[in-house]
Amino acid sequence: MTKASLLNSPMTAPPLGFKVWSPPFNQRVLPWIVPFSLLALWWLASRNQWMSEQILPPPSLVWQSALELGSGELWAHLAISLQRLLVGLLAGVSIGAVLGAAMGLSSRAERVVLPTFSALAQIPTLAWIPLFMVFFGIGEVLKLVVLIKAIVVPVTLHTLIGVRDAQPTLREAAQVLRLPLTLRLRRLIIPAALPGFMSGLRLALATGWTSLLAVELLASSEGIGYLMVYARQLFMLDIVFVCIAVIGVMGVAMDRGIGWLDKKWVHWPHAATAQLARGPRAQGWQRLESWWLPLGLFGVWQLAVALQWVAPQILLSPLAVLQSTWTGLVDGSLPTALALSLKRTLGGLVMGGGLGFGLGVLLGMSRVSERLLGPSLSALRQIAIFAWVPLLTAWFGLGELSKWAFVALAAFFPLFIATQRSVATLSPLLREAAQVMRLSLWQRVRVLVLPGAAPGIFAGLRLSLIYAWLGTIGAEYFMPSNGGIGSLMIGAQQLLRMDTIFSGMLLVGLTGAALNLIGQRLERRATRWRHA
Repeated sequence: MTKASLLNSPMTAPPLGFKVWSPPFNQRVLPWIVPFSLLALWWLASRNQWMSEQILPPPSLVWQSALELGSGELWAHLAISLQRLLVGLLAGVSIGAVLGAAMGLSSRAERVVLPTFSALAQIPTLAWIPLFMVFFGIGEVLKLVVLIKAIVVPVTLHTLIGVRDAQPTLREAAQVLRLPLTLRLRRLIIPAALPGFMSGLRLALATGWTSLLAVELLASSEGIGYLMVYARQLFMLDIVFVCIAVIGVMGVAMDRGIGWLDKKWVHWPHAATAQLARGPRAQGWQRLESWWLPLGLFGVWQLAVALQWVAPQILLSPLAVLQSTWTGLVDGSLPTALALSLKRTLGGLVMGGGLGFGLGVLLGMSRVSERLLGPSLSALRQIAIFAWVPLLTAWFGLGELSKWAFVALAAFFPLFIATQRSVATLSPLLREAAQVMRLSLWQRVRVLVLPGAAPGIFAGLRLSLIYAWLGTIGAEYFMPSNGGIGSLMIGAQQLLRMDTIFSGMLLVGLTGAALNLIGQRLERRATRWRHA
């Protein structure tokens, strides 16, 4: 076929009366409108002194502070935080990979260890911090232990699934070929488990970085989190702005780095995330194996208390913890604190989740809106949630408004991302059906878009509910006023009230598990028509 005939063929020739489409200039400009508009508004507000310079420093001051801090002090604090993160990653990933692989290779190990591990994992890392502060002080050991706790959970679970769910046919082939263990690991187990492991590593990096910032905000004398707290106490919000920008850049760099490693190491087709499906059910006496580890741990715990291996003021017996919890439930102190925390959780969920749902639908249905707002929201998502604490407390104080704003921020992104992706990936046939039936915009959203995107939206709602609960605990840690279960635990840590700390941890874990169960039930009920 000649060049002229190729250009005139039906595959390449434009239809009569239409021009060849090329991306217009405004499509490239749209992503920059929001950041430049915010920058202009910021400049006008500072120039006209709409707010005090201590509350909203001018852009010129922030830039000057960035140059001054960039001469050495900022990088010194950042290097300390990254060093802590690296050590925690090496330790946590090693422990999680070994533990997950052991449970994945042995069904008995999974039955014995996984139930207890999952129960302890229900207690979020934030809830462990007051207990760790009593046990390990506020030094480097505390940061390392918090990081390991945050990193071990996702790495263990995803490695377990990757190893356990290796294709049975490949295992049979390995047995038929009589492959030695080393070759079986190198050619079968590791490649099969690598996608799940990388998914766990991505989650571990994000949760580890967030947990490190949280513990540096609470108890540290150096690091990027400490620098933000120090600047907030002196009302030097220009430094806080610089730290937030650096944390955001580091978040982007970490996400891009782990994505590059994923593409380099896992170059074959695989699911984006590991599916944490339930393993084969235990039969007969195997069901009792899941009780071996918790009973053993309770026995060691009771023995340590009886023989006073740890000071009685530090470690209470399991019976004393249960008795303290029952006393707190009876006298109303625990239910009152829990009710106040749940009120903040639901309030923040309505605010942040509602905004996330609305923006998710808008950006999922409108390419213009996605080009306009999507890049800016994606950049904000890379900033670890606890990096906003100093700024929110400076703007809104330590009262209810700052707590609700923080919880809303924590609940916003999970539902926003899930809604946008679910709406944007709907079948094009739905659009054709809407055009054929001449549906209005509201009818299209109500009849076609929302039902089609419901599974993803409700999965995002469940995550948003969990993040709102975790955000509530964090807000009550950093803004300890007006009660709440988090404030109760931090106050108990300062007074060395171990009974209250243990009771609070138990209540936080049970509440988180209950909220997750409620979210799952809502998701199944709302999308049951898809499985009929």
